[in-house]
Amino acid sequence: MLKLGQLTLDVPFFQASLSGHSDYAMRKLAASYGAPLTFAGVVLAKSAAHPNVLNNPAFRPQEDECLVGAQILGDEPQIMAGAAKTLVQAGFSLIDLNFACPAPKILRRRRGGFLLNDPQTVVEIFKQVRNSVTCPVLMKLRIGFDDSSASRDNFWKIVSQASAEGVDALVVHPRSVLQRFKGSADWQVLAELKRKFPKTTIIGSGDLFDAQIIAERLRTSGIDGVTIARGAIGNPWIFRDLRAVLEGKPVPPPPSLDEQASVMLRHFELLAGLYQPKKALRYFRKFIVGYCKLHPQRRKAQKALITAADNSQLFAAIVQWYGVS
Repeated sequence: MLKLGQLTLDVPFFQASLSGHSDYAMRKLAASYGAPLTFAGVVLAKSAAHPNVLNNPAFRPQEDECLVGAQILGDEPQIMAGAAKTLVQAGFSLIDLNFACPAPKILRRRRGGFLLNDPQTVVEIFKQVRNSVTCPVLMKLRIGFDDSSASRDNFWKIVSQASAEGVDALVVHPRSVLQRFKGSADWQVLAELKRKFPKTTIIGSGDLFDAQIIAERLRTSGIDGVTIARGAIGNPWIFRDLRAVLEGKPVPPPPSLDEQASVMLRHFELLAGLYQPKKALRYFRKFIVGYCKLHPQRRKAQKALITAADNSQLFAAIVQWYGVS
């Protein structure tokens, strides 16, 4: 199990917030394959109360969803606190404060991972958000802005102060911000983090693409849980597989071509209910590479699906490459 404040998940994992991906459609599929908690895409704190954001069915939790968290970006404590309160009132069950985003446009505006350079502001944001809501409050971090000793010192300072202030969980991606996704995530840092702060809930992130490897990293690091991000894009089966491994069962066989097609069609059907036709198709293309990794003729299937110019061509490609009618 995984305890996040007053909430308890029946397994030590959940789906991460993924900007431009984790809308209602992705969340719904993840939950159907075993994710006990999902997150909407990250939102700017100053935009959280805007009707175009708050009333967007792709973003806002729907009645048929269970636990959905909101992740927010910002650098002003009062605005972050107000956004958190608004999002909880809109139906979100948890708040995650993003101090990890490495996107250049975010860093230029001194948000996300840039704030690892300013421990005082990070902690003040957490304290004001914590006082504005009654739900669990998590913090998403990387292990430094860059690889300098000063940057690593800032990371440990933030961790120490957040732990002392009672953060409900620290979600840590063990790369620096400037490293982005290059090289390998340093899971030894997560093990060290848990040893130094045994009473703080530590959630790991980074390079989680295989259920057996994820289970092994949980075991060897001693951390409390993991959040799956890129590994879930076009692969909702990862949650089913991880549940099985953690229960001591064999990894389920890969989904058949028929099941793969069924999930893709269901995904597109959900997107078609959220977006205009052209946007739904563009949005679905983000997931095609992930879905096609399971196809025995991956490159050919991927090319056919990704070059589909409209819905009918997409359906025809799925019929051709997955043998469905």
